[in-house]
Amino acid sequence: MNKPLTPIRMKHTKGVRNHDAAPAQILFRLTITTLVLLGVWQAIVMIFALPPFILPSPMAVFGKLISKPGLLWDHSLITLSEIVLGLLLGLFMGITLALQMLLFNPVRRWILPVLIASQAIPVFALAPILMLWFGYGMTSKVVMAALIIFFPVTTTCFDGLRHTPTGYLDLATTMGANRWRQLWHIRFPAALPTFASGIRVAVVVAPIGAVVGEWVGSSGGLGYLMLQSNARMQIADMFAALFILALFSILLYYSTDQLLKKAIPWHREKTTRT
Repeated sequence: MNKPLTPIRMKHTKGVRNHDAAPAQILFRLTITTLVLLGVWQAIVMIFALPPFILPSPMAVFGKLISKPGLLWDHSLITLSEIVLGLLLGLFMGITLALQMLLFNPVRRWILPVLIASQAIPVFALAPILMLWFGYGMTSKVVMAALIIFFPVTTTCFDGLRHTPTGYLDLATTMGANRWRQLWHIRFPAALPTFASGIRVAVVVAPIGAVVGEWVGSSGGLGYLMLQSNARMQIADMFAALFILALFSILLYYSTDQLLKKAIPWHREKTTRT
């Protein structure tokens, strides 16, 4: 087998609607939603006459974004580096363990129950231990971000690999493909749609792990800036850092979503018209 066998792209049928919105449409909807939320926020501040140390107005937060670009930029780079490195580490760990569980039955029998039981332990509770082991630098935050995405990445990758259509595998076996060729040319392409769902979840929750690590102990990052601002009652600064963190999550999600759609051209989300 010299070429990868990929699932056949199904044609659109009557009554089925494709939900792959263009980037311009996504940006338009996101802009409108953001403006509506900002309007509601401003209305709440005005109607209830909330003091700035309780809930600053959107204009006050926007003023902080304009007046302190250097400070916010420096802390943003630290947090963004932790998020990206945590994503890479978590994806590597998840894919590696999923492959081991697929290829080696003893690993699956012993590790899978432990992996499921590990979710009973709050990941946030491990943050102080990680600080003790890896120190207050970037390493502990990267590990924290990797751990928080490890379970969804591992489970979605493993489910996709083991639920490969048997017809593909039987055909590959008939054509003389060995186990590794079946893995690379059959199982991986078939597992990509399911694995993509785990990646989308990972890019959204990875910032949570990085910020929690910064809250426990750090000397930089958006989480560190939020704690310092809260201690000094600089609530507008805290909301500015929170806004940047939310922006990171949105950009990571939509950029990852677009890349995954290009990487999996045969898979499109469809719903039946009602």
